[in-house]
Amino acid sequence: MSGATATQQFVPISEIRDGVAILKDGSFRSILMASSVNFALKSEDEQKAILSQFQNFLNTLDFSMQFYVQSRELNIEPYLAILASRDSAQTNDLMKVQLREYIGFIRSFTNDVDIMTKSFFIVVSYSPPALNVKKGVSNIFGSLFKQKDAVAQSSFEEHRSQLEQRVSVVEQGLSRIGVRTVLLGTSELIDLFYHIFNPDDVQRVVT
Repeated sequence: MSGATATQQFVPISEIRDGVAILKDGSFRSILMASSVNFALKSEDEQKAILSQFQNFLNTLDFSMQFYVQSRELNIEPYLAILASRDSAQTNDLMKVQLREYIGFIRSFTNDVDIMTKSFFIVVSYSPPALNVKKGVSNIFGSLFKQKDAVAQSSFEEHRSQLEQRVSVVEQGLSRIGVRTVLLGTSELIDLFYHIFNPDDVQRVVT
């Protein structure tokens, strides 16, 4: 039990509420998952346009933002199990042979090479104005978010509204360069942070 308590001291998150991560210092975080852009396949003019749009986007920001890339090893076994089930249902002998050869190739390839997938995230932050005043900030917010009364919820909604405005700016700016974004909800945030703090368990299942 003491070991778990000691570990929690290194986790900066106080709680995750309604798709917002609240840090122990009282600041707020929203996280967007972003699509990638195959920059190398773009023409020279397209590449210049993307770089210019991205530069303009960064120059318009008046708040901090972080980019995070997460790599996960693909678990190919469920996919192979699906292929094996189709093999038993296959009536064409030639297709059976090809399917078995394909399964063998995939299994052999993944045994020799670690197949990784990358996910891209944008972390948007907001610090309530009270954090700029050094008057026992951690104690103020530590008690604030443990309360369940209307005042605490009202404060949370006010700060989340400010955060959502920043998220909207980021979404619009990235859409101009062809990057699609999805705002993570509570369950997605929990899953993301779990894998961040438990890197040995980072694995993605292919189905």
